[in-house]
Amino acid sequence: MYVTLAILALFIFFYSMVAGRIERSAISGPMVFVVAGFLMGPFGLGWLSGDATSADLRTLADLTLALILFIDAANADMSILKKQFRIPSRMLLLGLPGVIALGFGFAVLIFDGLSLIDAAILATMLAATDAALGKAVITNKAVPARIREGLNVESGLNDGICVPILLFFIALSVGGEHGGSSAPALRLLATEIGIGMAVGMGLALVGVSLLRWCVKQGWVTEIWKQVTVAALALSSFAIAQSLHGSGYIAAFTGGLLFGFLAKEAAHKLVMDAEGIGETLALVTWMLFGAMVIGPAFKLFSWEVVVYALLSLTVIRVAPIFLSLAGTGESISSRLFLGWFGPRGLASIVFAIIVINAGVPGADVLALVVICTVFLSLVAHGISAHPLARWLGRKESSDSNQQQ
Repeated sequence: MYVTLAILALFIFFYSMVAGRIERSAISGPMVFVVAGFLMGPFGLGWLSGDATSADLRTLADLTLALILFIDAANADMSILKKQFRIPSRMLLLGLPGVIALGFGFAVLIFDGLSLIDAAILATMLAATDAALGKAVITNKAVPARIREGLNVESGLNDGICVPILLFFIALSVGGEHGGSSAPALRLLATEIGIGMAVGMGLALVGVSLLRWCVKQGWVTEIWKQVTVAALALSSFAIAQSLHGSGYIAAFTGGLLFGFLAKEAAHKLVMDAEGIGETLALVTWMLFGAMVIGPAFKLFSWEVVVYALLSLTVIRVAPIFLSLAGTGESISSRLFLGWFGPRGLASIVFAIIVINAGVPGADVLALVVICTVFLSLVAHGISAHPLARWLGRKESSDSNQQQ
């Protein structure tokens, strides 16, 4: 245990020294940690041990996603939806359902052994995008502000939106597998969502009110203010889970209400929690490389690889491209928005949820998710900076021609 902790801590320390330089290159942080995990894992030096079913990995991934869901939701600037509502609202309301529908269709065509419900589960797991993996684009000033803001809002909200959809399909799958009506499973789903929303929004309301009052009394110090958001996010997740609700729904809805109530102070409050979330995410990526990637490589079939490639291209790009028709966006910007939907931590945790729920085709579904996430890490990491510069030049050229 302590050897593993020492390896992780030292690697994070050394990475933090050069993170700024790496982020300006074609290599992303998650890519570095996945490769390092693979090299240090059982298929490399053997310094890191374990497997994909490890309870430690599941717990870490759970807590990381809960924190990221809360932070992304709290950071979502709803004023952007008023000013630049066309891009994120079209992508979420039209593009996201289109991605799930097209992913479902291709899953049915490619995988003979999957049921219709399992195909829908797969499509939903891979519809969620990773805001952290899109950081290289969202923070790149070469990309027009409206594009950066659109991607930021979409990636921050779509994983939270996918959670109830995924739980719905899991309820149908598990209910049908055990025979009889799926109504009890759907009632359980409604209960999970209801408890999750009640816990998340209730804690956010109490938390913001208590924080304001304590700040007025002068009881809150700058040091302890740094852990407030992280503690509230993890509390929402853990309490909801302990009450047999959805901790992910609790984290997401709690984050939305926290951001709304905290208003302009929200971003400053969540900034420190973002550092914690980023660190946990990188540790998760390292363990993903050590425990998951190596064993999975030999199991990838042509069907898995083909679907993964389609998921990153046609299944994502086509619905997003079409959803932005009539917005005034150029073909290049619509293609750019469609391409930058990297798959990451949310999809991995969704796969863990599916496995734990006992979905019949869980092993195949998880394998497809692993392959897609791995290819996304490479493809989106390498293409981020070159395509950002290309879009910036393209937009500038088009603007000059119009003048």
